[in-house]
Amino acid sequence: MRIVILAKLTACVLFAFCISGCGPDDKKSAETAKTPIKMWVAPNENEEAFWNTMVKEWNKDPAHTPVEFTPIPAASSSEEAIMNALASGTEPDISSNIFIGFASQLVEIGQLEDLSKMSGFNELVNNRQMGKIIPAWQLNGEQHVLPIYINPIVWWWRGDLLKQYGFDHVPTRYDELYQLAERRAADNNCYVIQMTAGKNWWERWFDFIPLYYAQNGGKPYLAGHQATFADPAGQAVLTFMGKVFNSKWSSYDFTAADDPLATGQVLASARGPWDIARYHKQYPEILKTLKIGPMLTEKGDAHPYTFGDSKGVVIFSSSKRKAQAWAFIQWVFNNAEHDRSWLELTGMPPARSDLMSNPLFVNYFEKNPLEKAIASYVDVALPPAATTQTTEIQRSMTQMLEQVIFNHADPAATLDKSAQEINTLLAK
Repeated sequence: MRIVILAKLTACVLFAFCISGCGPDDKKSAETAKTPIKMWVAPNENEEAFWNTMVKEWNKDPAHTPVEFTPIPAASSSEEAIMNALASGTEPDISSNIFIGFASQLVEIGQLEDLSKMSGFNELVNNRQMGKIIPAWQLNGEQHVLPIYINPIVWWWRGDLLKQYGFDHVPTRYDELYQLAERRAADNNCYVIQMTAGKNWWERWFDFIPLYYAQNGGKPYLAGHQATFADPAGQAVLTFMGKVFNSKWSSYDFTAADDPLATGQVLASARGPWDIARYHKQYPEILKTLKIGPMLTEKGDAHPYTFGDSKGVVIFSSSKRKAQAWAFIQWVFNNAEHDRSWLELTGMPPARSDLMSNPLFVNYFEKNPLEKAIASYVDVALPPAATTQTTEIQRSMTQMLEQVIFNHADPAATLDKSAQEINTLLAK
C-alpha cells in the first residue's frame, strides 16, 4: 500500500512539474474537455452487455461527454488490476465491480471521491429507492460507492428430493435440518447440504457470515475495529456448522465434483442469483424443482437477514472529468427502466428496495418466480464488513471453521481465538 501511495505521489509531482513548465494552453483545455470518460466494468459477458447498451445510448447525445468502457484488465483479481493501475497512473475515471472492503482500502489511500458531495446525490438515492440500503455503504460517514446490485445468499432446495423425505416445505430451523439429515442417512445417503462454496477468500463470505447475520438479527460481525462474532449467535452458528460437518452431512470440498445440488448429492446449497443463468443452460429440468428458502436459524425465521454479495461504482479522485462522470452515473441510475434492463441481462437484483412493489419489476418477477423469491431478500441482504483487511479476516474465519470441522475444537474457544486474532489485525 505504501508503494502505491509513493507511486501516486511521484506521478502527481511529475504532473505538476509538466503543468508549471507548459503554461496555459486553451487548445489543450478544449481537447481535454472532449476526452472521453473512461470506465472499467466487471469482466462478465452479461454486465458488459448492459454497459454497452448504456454507453451507446448516452453517447448518442452530442451534449454528453462520451464514455468509453472496457472490462477490468486481466489479473489475479479485479482488485489487483485496479491497484496496479493506480500505481502506474493508468486508472480510469469510473470503475464498477467495487465491494465495500476494497472501497475502504481505496479511501484509506485517498483514491475515491465522496459521491454524497456531488450535486443531485440525495435525489438519486430517493429516485432509486435506496434510502434503506445506502447507509450500509458508508465509510467514515461518507458515500464513496454507489451500489449497483445486491445478490442475497439464500438456500436453494431440491423440492423433489425434500418430498422423498417427507418435507412439504423448506426447512428453516437447525433441528429441521437435523431431522432431514437423519432420514437421508437412514436411506444410505449421507450428504444433505452444501455449506461451503470453495477455498478462495471471497468464497468464504458465503458460509459462516450469512448464517451469523440470520441468527443475530443483522448485527455486524465487525464493529468499531472489533470482532463481534464471538457471542451467543456466533456460538450457535459454529456449533450448528460443526455438527453438520462432523456428522458427515456435508463435505468441505465439493469443488472437484459436478454440481452437487444438480446431481442430487445434496438437497440444498447456499447460492446467489448468478447461478440461475447457468442452470437454464445446463440443468433446465432441475431448475423447475428448485425452491428458495431463508438462511437457517436456531428458532426459524421466514425472512431473516443474510449476506449480500454486492458491488458498486466509484469515481477515482484522479479523474479530470468528475462532474461529467457523475452526470453519466446519474443518467444511468435515475431511470428505473435501466435497472429493469440490468435485471433482465444479468439476473442480479438492482440495489433498490422497491423490487417487490414497482410495476416494472413486479411484471418481470411474475414471469420469473425463482428470481422473485431470491430478490425478496434484497431488503435484508447485508454487505461484508467495511474493512481494509478483508482477506486477512476471511483467512482467520476460515481457519476458525476448519478447527471445528477437522479438529473438533470447542466452538466458543475457537470463536474467541479468531476474534482475538482479528482484533490484533484491526489494531494495527
